[in-house]
Amino acid sequence: MNDLTCLIIGGGHAGLAALQAIMETTRGMANGRRIRFVLLDKQPGHVRKVLLFRPAVSGEEIMIPWTHWFPEGVEFVQGTVTSVDSGEKRIRYTNAQENEARIHYDLLVVAVGSIVRRPDPDQGGIALTDPQVAAHIRERWRANLQKAADERNLKERKRLMTIAVAGAGISGIETSAELILAMREEASRLGLNSSDICVYLLNAQERLFPEGPEKVGRKLDRTLSEIGVTVVHNRKVIREEAGVVTFSNGDRLAVGLCIWAIGLIPNPALRSMGLPLTPEGQVLVDECYRVKGAPGVYSIGDCARIVDPRTGKADQMTCKEGGMQADRLGKIVLADLEGRPAPVHKSYKDLFCIGLGENRGLVWTRQWGLDMIITGKLGWKARKLGWDLASRLR
Repeated sequence: MNDLTCLIIGGGHAGLAALQAIMETTRGMANGRRIRFVLLDKQPGHVRKVLLFRPAVSGEEIMIPWTHWFPEGVEFVQGTVTSVDSGEKRIRYTNAQENEARIHYDLLVVAVGSIVRRPDPDQGGIALTDPQVAAHIRERWRANLQKAADERNLKERKRLMTIAVAGAGISGIETSAELILAMREEASRLGLNSSDICVYLLNAQERLFPEGPEKVGRKLDRTLSEIGVTVVHNRKVIREEAGVVTFSNGDRLAVGLCIWAIGLIPNPALRSMGLPLTPEGQVLVDECYRVKGAPGVYSIGDCARIVDPRTGKADQMTCKEGGMQADRLGKIVLADLEGRPAPVHKSYKDLFCIGLGENRGLVWTRQWGLDMIITGKLGWKARKLGWDLASRLR
């Protein structure tokens, strides 16, 4: 009897978790047939996207080889999917050598995630999109500080020692917090006054963390202020040009570097795959993550529109939701293979962890109608645990 092929497209947080969950629940067998597992991703390893700011700050490596998790039992294919033929049950992809190829599947999980939203090219600045760009950002601010050490013009020195982070979601908050600490350390090493380092977190909204209560936003504001980050609310950045950030109200800010951190969008690669999508570009799935009109195809994570059938609430684009979806998907796939009712999606409780630099963090959740907040070192440990769990390192 021929093997079944389970193909996972996307080795991000959701795809990696889905692969592990399906392997564990099925134990590699279905109805007496062995399951062959294939993971396809355009990268040569798993990118810890939740730590994308780290290469921009410290040069930390955030890509881990696939074999770290699966030394055997999983085939790895590096390539980019160009189409999904759900009728013939096969995908087309371009491999690492830029040659076209095909893979037949029996089970397919689409977990290609999201990408960082980019500003228009004429808006200037640098969007924190991938590890290579992050490394370039680090080179830029370090070079600026080196120039500042030799600069005699006080106004120009101040500009070189200033960074603006445009976008105050969790990514922007964590990036600005880590940057101020790293830049001050580097400034001291170069003989500069570390207190002259300026990192502005530019927020187009009225407060930080609109996902939760105002008191959490105020606490984040205070902590960022304590470590030296200047948070500016109600200021939408229009562009950065020649070292000057221009706001929608006409105000300007001289900077050595402007970093865009303006959120996520579903992976645009989905639009060429031939799967049903929402107007926003997410895959349409039912309450069991099955792609509509495509038998044997599932989708989870940032790339899928997943709604709790009881509440009508859609999951957010975070690795926390993706991990929970993956765990449930393993049970769903096994139920479908055995021909019995499958569990349905259920939203996870509100829970957010935010890193604010070494030994500083904040966790907020709501239980029994009460807000629960953890800060300081314990909040930092919780955030680090969340990062590790997202990449299945624990």
